[in-house]
Amino acid sequence: MKIRHLDSSIQTLLVAEIGNNHEGSIDVAHSLVEAAAESGAHVVKFQTFRTEWFVAKEDEERFSRLKSFELPISGYYELSDHAHDLDLAFISTPLDLGSVEELTPVVDAFKVASGDNDFYPLIDAVCATGHPLIISTGLTDLVAAKEVSRYVNDQWNQGHIDAELALLHCVSAYPTPAESANVRAIAAMQSIQGCEIGYSDHTIGTRACLAAVALGATIIEKHFTLDKMYSSFRDHQLSADPDEMREIVEGAKQLQKLLGADKKSISACEEGSINLVRRGIYAIRDLPKGHRIEASDLSWLRPRGEFAPGQESDLVGRLTLRLIACGEPFDSQSVEKF
Repeated sequence: MKIRHLDSSIQTLLVAEIGNNHEGSIDVAHSLVEAAAESGAHVVKFQTFRTEWFVAKEDEERFSRLKSFELPISGYYELSDHAHDLDLAFISTPLDLGSVEELTPVVDAFKVASGDNDFYPLIDAVCATGHPLIISTGLTDLVAAKEVSRYVNDQWNQGHIDAELALLHCVSAYPTPAESANVRAIAAMQSIQGCEIGYSDHTIGTRACLAAVALGATIIEKHFTLDKMYSSFRDHQLSADPDEMREIVEGAKQLQKLLGADKKSISACEEGSINLVRRGIYAIRDLPKGHRIEASDLSWLRPRGEFAPGQESDLVGRLTLRLIACGEPFDSQSVEKF
């Protein structure tokens, strides 16, 4: 997936999910963008909403908290510019239809949250923008995840839109217990057509993210905070702080080197040692000139000479043209030609 200048076919994309960890402060939001860049993340992501179109007023506690977390749309314009100045891509999750329209000019891609992966009016609105789209698949099984991919690609085909989709394995529990993370679901999801597969993490720590990289996830999203103890808001505790984000970034780089390509071939670093570690066919005893070679005259030693294991029939039955000493490799100049 290509997001701004980034390409997930070249490197696993690390998304610092700032979400609402700014708690309504534009200054803190800017500090989080700077910290994400310093930590080595490739993308910053926010959540954009108007609380009235997201949460029912009857849910008073949640409504009040989210209302205090709202940023004006002008703030996202500032944050997008800031991210781009730091060579980061900028993404946000719209949580109401109006936010899709407001975000379209400033985001490099859209994200749809797990809770909205069946909110088809929102998905329709995002698809219509033509932006790359990332959808978390919490609260779904493999059948439902396949349906989401089919639906999005159908929307794009009908609109003659050329865009890219990624589905992220996700478990919508905050935090997610290790025994529920089920990171291996990434392998199962790689059978889904029409999308890339990544991982959105809600576990404590960094190991699940690195396991996801090892399993082939091309996008890793991890909640990000300046300080896990910043406030009582739950997302801080399950977020990576700058040190943990650096650990994920460096670990992902190392894993990508270790994983290599999905092919099996002789590595360049092996080529110089092939003959040193392969066996050749040697004489097990002194063989005088004119001796007809028998199978019992052969031994197999390192390094490889002219004759390799599997070529015994090329030697057995031939006459020696000179003395071949014990422990000497056979060569074509020392045996008769058939």
